[in-house]
Amino acid sequence: MGLYVALLVAGWAMIYSVNHDPEAPTFGFLDLNNNAGKQMLFIIISFALIFVIMMTDWSFWRTYALPIYIFSLVLLPGTLIFGREVNGALAWYQFGGFSFQPSELAKFGTCLAMAGYLSSTGVDLRQWRSRIFAFLIFLAPVAIILVQSDTGSALIFFSFVLVMYREGLSANWYLLGLLIVASVILGLAFSPPYVVALYCWIHNFFLIARFRREYSRPWQVAWVTTMLLTIAWGTLSGWFLAWMKIDPTQVAHLDLYLLLPHILLLIVAFIPNYWRKNSLIQRDLLGRLFLLLLAAGLVFAANYASSQLLAPHQQQRIKVWLSPSEAAASDARGSAYNLLHSKMAIGSGGLAGKGFTEGNMTKLNYVPEQTTDFIFCTVGEELGFVGVAALIAVFVAFLYRIAVLAERQRSNFSRIYAYCVAGIIFVHFFVNIGMTMGLFPIIGIPLPFLSYGGSSLIGFSLMIGVLLKLDSNRNLA
Repeated sequence: MGLYVALLVAGWAMIYSVNHDPEAPTFGFLDLNNNAGKQMLFIIISFALIFVIMMTDWSFWRTYALPIYIFSLVLLPGTLIFGREVNGALAWYQFGGFSFQPSELAKFGTCLAMAGYLSSTGVDLRQWRSRIFAFLIFLAPVAIILVQSDTGSALIFFSFVLVMYREGLSANWYLLGLLIVASVILGLAFSPPYVVALYCWIHNFFLIARFRREYSRPWQVAWVTTMLLTIAWGTLSGWFLAWMKIDPTQVAHLDLYLLLPHILLLIVAFIPNYWRKNSLIQRDLLGRLFLLLLAAGLVFAANYASSQLLAPHQQQRIKVWLSPSEAAASDARGSAYNLLHSKMAIGSGGLAGKGFTEGNMTKLNYVPEQTTDFIFCTVGEELGFVGVAALIAVFVAFLYRIAVLAERQRSNFSRIYAYCVAGIIFVHFFVNIGMTMGLFPIIGIPLPFLSYGGSSLIGFSLMIGVLLKLDSNRNLA
């Protein structure tokens, strides 16, 4: 609770600093017409909410986990009809001067539902049926939120795979996820055929290493010959284009031509072992081939989607993330504006910062969304490296304490719920800080407990309040 309060105080202080007016009355921060005043109201509501939660019976949250989850799902599609659009996302309800984002409640509801399901008798993540239901629990809100065009909030729900690992999901699923993420990123950054060619090389190398004793000498000679031909193909093609003074970028489908030898190499490396009538070897080969085709398909799909399906502002965010220097040179006042000024604000703080309420870039509003998605910039500019390090230390300590609480629970429900909360807070914290420094694309998610916003703060406070209530009754479970 002390770490929670410390984060709330730090967040409110940064919001107050952004909106600070030296000519305003001394107690102007209580004015509900500015963000600092509204945030103070949200903090009071959060404390009141935690107080009410501590007065409830701890078993209420386990008993009504599924109804709360269903209710949170019902609220999500309503924004498509009655909602208000903010930054291109139709994900908010408007009530007078205040807004409510139902995806924040959906995170809490999904925590309860995931804890309720994984703690049920007979659920085993080593079985397909249990895995499918566990994935569906968090993919259902993801599907609805993606329709709202709120990609950032949708990505947060994938934090539940961290909980599933703690509860017994095989590490192979995480290696598959890593392959998928790598394929998507490479498909966005490079020409797909070149990436697939690289995958073919890696696949064939491990294939030969795995089955080197199974190959007869003629097949070994054929594989080595084909490998040398692929090197010669690419080298000679480059020399030929240079000799003819032809710009490679002007040759239609050049990358596809260069991919052909790699496909031939794949066929030569694959065929001789598959027909050896060894079912284990055949299954292994088919599994490897499936992963290769999956990765290749994702590379092409990511490249196509980024250019044809994503909205223009999403395409620009990806370009800024992958090529920040190029984007800065060509469009410093457009798509790269947020990231450039975010990094400038953080860097300008130096070691000790410019001082509380003394941030020039903060005062002149150089960084858009300064109190919400980019509140970390204010910390970097005004408190410097020392303040940033202290803030990160508090977050790490906070996550560590949640893990400690989780491991001392006698109830499976309470333990899983605690890890669900830790996963959501960790992904928010990690991605938000990463995107302000250019390590991740700007996807618009708040920094827990620091960013301005009632929906976010109350949603996280609701999670923490229930966690404290469950922990206070850990010996009764």
